[in-house]
Amino acid sequence: MSNIVDPLVGRIAARVRTERERRRWTLAQLADVSGVSQAMISRIERGESSPTAVVLGKLSAAFQLSIASLLALAEGTPDDSLSATGVRRRTDTAEWRDPGTGYRRRQITGPRFPAEVAEIRLPAGAQVPYPAAAFAFVRQVVWVLEGRLTFHDGDTVHELDAGDTIELGEPAERVFVNTTDTECRYAVILTRGTRP
Repeated sequence: MSNIVDPLVGRIAARVRTERERRRWTLAQLADVSGVSQAMISRIERGESSPTAVVLGKLSAAFQLSIASLLALAEGTPDDSLSATGVRRRTDTAEWRDPGTGYRRRQITGPRFPAEVAEIRLPAGAQVPYPAAAFAFVRQVVWVLEGRLTFHDGDTVHELDAGDTIELGEPAERVFVNTTDTECRYAVILTRGTRP
């Protein structure tokens, strides 16, 4: 793993453990609610395994947090908690990489900003499915910045090109797919709600 990713794996581990303990759940209870094996959750919490985007989707749904919220909490730095404004340099922002697909995610806004904005890079041929519960309690827009995104919103499929946006409605199973031979870069804009 690169130096950019290593610290983030540890912060994701700590955030998953914190969210589980905050609810006073055992590993077995989180496994039951999320559908992720107890062994995998244990490896994630110990920082021994970087979760895939699909696993993060299942865990965030169990916590009733968006994937963006779970990762934003993990990606936050001590400086983020002190100031809601100011310059955030690209080199100071952690990037999370899905070990299964190569999907990369970088949080653009800090934790005190009233909306979450993340930049996603979806490699050629990659597909990332999320359960409907991962989209509960949030309002979200996907904005394609470069490339082409095939977006499955429940049973409906949308072909989105650079500049296209889609505002998501009620929670549904969703799949982000790049059927092209070049990377697709898009932004996810999410309004923050009250955390459970």
